[in-house]
Amino acid sequence: MKGYVFHGPGQSAWEEVPDPEIKDPGDVIVRVDAVTICGTDLHILKGDVPAVRPGTVLGHEAVGEIVEAGTDVRTVRPGDRVLVSCISACGRCGYCRETSYSQCRGGGGWILGHLVDGTQAEYVRVPHADLSVHPLPGAVANEDAVLLADIFPTGYEVGVLNGRVRPGDTVAVVGAGPVGLAAIATARLFAPERIVAVDLAASRLQAAKEFGADAVADASEDPEQLVGDLTGELGADVVIEAVGVPETFELCARMVRPGGHLANVGVHGAPVTLHLEDLWSRNITITTGLVDTRSTPALLRMAAAGRLPTRRMVTHTFPLDHMQEAYDVFRNAADTGALKVVLGVPQHEVVPAHPTP
Repeated sequence: MKGYVFHGPGQSAWEEVPDPEIKDPGDVIVRVDAVTICGTDLHILKGDVPAVRPGTVLGHEAVGEIVEAGTDVRTVRPGDRVLVSCISACGRCGYCRETSYSQCRGGGGWILGHLVDGTQAEYVRVPHADLSVHPLPGAVANEDAVLLADIFPTGYEVGVLNGRVRPGDTVAVVGAGPVGLAAIATARLFAPERIVAVDLAASRLQAAKEFGADAVADASEDPEQLVGDLTGELGADVVIEAVGVPETFELCARMVRPGGHLANVGVHGAPVTLHLEDLWSRNITITTGLVDTRSTPALLRMAAAGRLPTRRMVTHTFPLDHMQEAYDVFRNAADTGALKVVLGVPQHEVVPAHPTP
């Protein structure tokens, strides 16, 4: 088969790789029908994630059909259409029992496209299938479902839930890329008073408005002042960092009010200064996190009911074998306007969630 292979910082290619095989009784093999590219993949290609070894097939999000299942798999079977989660979970270790699947100590966590071959290929082996793939309802199309493998659970869990968004809050989201937009969309479920989006790209600020931001600010034009003006100089109740560079984290720390929450979502590849000389007395809660995907079943139900703006995030589609072109478009989002790129073709007929009698 073919897959998109990491060969070291700045080096990658769509090329022939061995077909995946069942290695453990809990594995499944999935034919990939739709896959997307994550900002984390770009971090890997820059060399920010040294655990990824040259020769690894990238990707950790996919939709496809199970073609083979190990003898211990109980919840799915060949022929099932499934969502491949970005996080694998053994289901038995102490962390999995607490639904902290990202910290799995039984061979799971973020392994696809990281420690084992990932989803940006024609087929993928998925370990611990019973908790790591999700059967898909017919009402959810591939292009929508693939966004629930990582982007929406990450924005929701690591941003909104960790940030403890509550009704009446002022929420500032720094970074209006896909994860930031998912945070905006799911923050609205908690009825905040206002959501402020901050980004450098005008196209992404426009997208933020479409996803539910009440106000937007160019990152180069003093967003702190806007948040101050909107909150009587208190600052935002919740600030979500969705970029992953030192400057944006420090901006978030300046914008959060005393007693507020700063939820870091961005993947950081460089050290960040934590200004405790300013923060020590302000009762700030700072959270970090890797998504656990415990919210995926609920998000799937919301998507099937039309409650999530998933399709609006897909700006570009490609055949699966146009992987390098898709990477180029996604990497140059400031010029291309890309939010999410999806590769593959629809493989099923979408069934309405509420068919007409």
